[in-house]
Amino acid sequence: MKVILKQDIKGVGKKDQVINAADGYARNFLFPKGLAVPADAGNMNGLKAKQDSNAFRKGEELKEAKEIAEKMKKITVKMKVKAGENGKLFGGVTSKEIAEALKKDFNIDVDKKKVMIKDAIKVAGVTNVDIKLYEGVIATVKVEIMPE
Repeated sequence: MKVILKQDIKGVGKKDQVINAADGYARNFLFPKGLAVPADAGNMNGLKAKQDSNAFRKGEELKEAKEIAEKMKKITVKMKVKAGENGKLFGGVTSKEIAEALKKDFNIDVDKKKVMIKDAIKVAGVTNVDIKLYEGVIATVKVEIMPE
């Protein structure tokens, strides 16, 4: 019997996947627990519409991410940080501080986990920092650290 899964089931399949399940398994386990629905014409049309809307939404998000990436190429984030005589910073500039500066100065909301720096920036100067905006879209921002 063909069924459409309503949620991920370990060892069976993922949400919105059409699978062949044994008749008894579907009738006695999947349907009563609300884990699946029969793959009839109405449910298949609903699934198709849902997949189409998801594809459209992902396309729009990708387009928006590419626009933001183009905008970010021209941005230089300037930060003043306490530093010693030779340009070494006291502490360092973290991904959280870079994300907050982008939000405050340029109104670009970026999750700190998407800012890809291995360790904190510990030296004054200009550093290129990659920011993952979307799957396959990475923007590079210049971060200028100026000692106070």
